[in-house]
Amino acid sequence: MQHRRHQSQSHVFPRRLTTPGGAGAIIVSEPKRGKKRGSYTCGRCGLPKKGHSCYVSITTDTNSPITSTPTHAPDSSVAVSATRPPPTRHFRRALSFDEDVGDVNGGFPEDEDDLDLGDPVADPESGRFPAGCLWEILRRLPPAGLLAAASVCKGWRETAKRLWRAAEELRLRVPARAQVGLVGSVLQKCPGIVRLSLRMESDVDATMLACIAFSCPNLESMEILKSDTAINRITGDELGRFVVDKRCLKSLKMEGCSNLGGFVLCSSSLSTLWLSDLYSLSKTVFNCPNLNEISLEFSCQENDSTDLATMVDGLGRNCPRLQNIHIASVRLSHSVVLALTAAQLRWLRMLSLVLGSEITDASVAAIASSNPNLELLDLSGSSISDSGIGMICNVFPETLSRLLLALCPNITSSGIQFATAQLPLLELMDCGMTICDPNSQNPIPDESSDSELKHFSNTKLHLIHQKLIIKHNRLKKLSLWGCSGLDALYLNCPALNDLNLNSCKNLHPERLLLQCPTLESVHASGCQELLIGTIEHQVSDDFSAMENLLPCKRLADGSKRVRVPHFLSAQSYDDDKKQRRVERRQCNVLVN
Repeated sequence: MQHRRHQSQSHVFPRRLTTPGGAGAIIVSEPKRGKKRGSYTCGRCGLPKKGHSCYVSITTDTNSPITSTPTHAPDSSVAVSATRPPPTRHFRRALSFDEDVGDVNGGFPEDEDDLDLGDPVADPESGRFPAGCLWEILRRLPPAGLLAAASVCKGWRETAKRLWRAAEELRLRVPARAQVGLVGSVLQKCPGIVRLSLRMESDVDATMLACIAFSCPNLESMEILKSDTAINRITGDELGRFVVDKRCLKSLKMEGCSNLGGFVLCSSSLSTLWLSDLYSLSKTVFNCPNLNEISLEFSCQENDSTDLATMVDGLGRNCPRLQNIHIASVRLSHSVVLALTAAQLRWLRMLSLVLGSEITDASVAAIASSNPNLELLDLSGSSISDSGIGMICNVFPETLSRLLLALCPNITSSGIQFATAQLPLLELMDCGMTICDPNSQNPIPDESSDSELKHFSNTKLHLIHQKLIIKHNRLKKLSLWGCSGLDALYLNCPALNDLNLNSCKNLHPERLLLQCPTLESVHASGCQELLIGTIEHQVSDDFSAMENLLPCKRLADGSKRVRVPHFLSAQSYDDDKKQRRVERRQCNVLVN
């Protein structure tokens, strides 16, 4: 036993430290270390010896410690303090980030008050690049650029990984030769994705739906757009299973749904549904109690066998919270409108029934009697007349702000003028291709030919030469595209900023008057050159008149008032208002 104790203590030997004052020495025992040749690091703190001052503290014979920082020498003897030395600081590369750069759930903060980008020169010793700056740069890259940035270095790769994990919205363009596995590998990088938009240039089928369902467990919004060459092969049963499995899905938008055939959609979370290119649906079941917006666009084929009346009846009964309805189909008729109005959708605010040539004034009466709170009404392509416009004005004068009646051949300029006069809240009105010349392909014969003039009835001449006078304080957008029967136009709309006069071929330049000081764009493609010149002259005159609004100042003798620039006179509140009006953007006349 004594022999073992002797062996264990044989490696411990005393060292003596003599202070400059000649005081007694303290003997501190430390383990014996073998001398290693070629060692250029400190044996106590591990740092390089060259140019190094050790931080190890020593003590004298008194109880008070004395700190010393001797320079290392081969024969120097120091006493190791009993206190633990501070940890060695490891210097990191410039683009190595260990700290969190943002909230994984919500991404990096957008508000400048909550965003701390750091000071690039706050730590010159380490030379670190601020994590916030790199995050802000990388998060603005497209997915392909972010994948390329991840191969720069370890720091960029870690930041890119955090960006993928923090992403909530992803928009991808899938090229024609891309495989489903490539899309799946990108989606798996984003476990927290909430909104997904795919622009498909290749065919899409049930495999893509399964890949999305597996990679995006928290998906709330999905949009699938396709190019003209791509084909959507998803069937109605596959779409129904996807909607049932994604219990968090709130918005679904998909193009090219010609192969659905029929579907059964059951979801308690779905609130928005857009399906386009529908064709010959055999069965349609909507069991979505929280659905508030639906858009169904059918392909314009005459042999479409979809029973729209039955579909709309089930839609109104099973989706009582609908607010916005858009249906575009050549098979829309008065019976479809009656099936929709029978549901008594009291939340309905926007109704769009497009391309229904069998929708008449009786349909307008049914809509007005069951939905008195409409804010948008779109009956483009219908057969309503000025009498239908009168019913619209009688029922919706306090709610309707957008009225679209394009491609309605039975509407005249009198009905349009009546609508603008009776709907004070109107902000948008589309009357494209309503006031049309029935013989636009064949020009009107010369007045000297009495034999040819007899072929034109008074009705046709009335449709050709129509004038339109609109005075409205809130109207912002007016579309008269294709109104080839319009002869004169007088507009007094202070809030109008967009005017469409494309293909108004018979509009005379001397019968055009635009009193719209806030106009920003006038579309005049297909118009006469003289008419385009008149438009440019009138809008430029309005702009120059606004520029001449300078404050007036009377001369010293009071004899005359002269205009002076703002920098030579004290600006009042009214002058500031005039100056802000001068800075508005000049109107653009678009002819291409």
